[in-house]
Amino acid sequence: ETPTLLLQPENLCCPVCQEVFSDPVVLSCSHSFCKDCLKNWWRQKPTQECPVCRRRSSKTDPPLNRALKNLCESFLQHKDQGSSEILCSLHSEKLRLFCLDHEQPVCLVCRDSEKHTNHRFRPIDEAAQQYKELLQETLEPLKEKLEVFEVGDLAFDQTKVSGNPMWHQVSLDFLLI
Repeated sequence: ETPTLLLQPENLCCPVCQEVFSDPVVLSCSHSFCKDCLKNWWRQKPTQECPVCRRRSSKTDPPLNRALKNLCESFLQHKDQGSSEILCSLHSEKLRLFCLDHEQPVCLVCRDSEKHTNHRFRPIDEAAQQYKELLQETLEPLKEKLEVFEVGDLAFDQTKVSGNPMWHQVSLDFLLI
């Protein structure tokens, strides 16, 4: 991957919180997470397993992923300096606009090309903010459904555990008949 691709946010996001990694740690399965996200995840689970592949972790304090931490710091520093320097793959120009018709970022050369004749454009930061808000609106009901599912899953596990002695007793009573 080129440095530009490495510094894209989707390559630097924690699978748990979906934000740019903060103090990333790496598990033996090679998946990385924010240190706090992983600790919180493990607090809610009976075993220390990877949130992505469910492989058990032998380490209670996984090591810092220094390379990823450096990439995230570079990305955040770069982001703080203004719009990101992601370049057009066709023209090596900064992606400054978002084509509403093709729903993709474009450079000024792309905008003036025949491919985008009579298309509508927005500044890329404005379009990014609109899409971010739309994603947040879509994400909220999904988070609520996930929470309901997790509560139901926990209740099911508790019912299963509490029902085991009763099941054994009924089985024993049945055998005695």
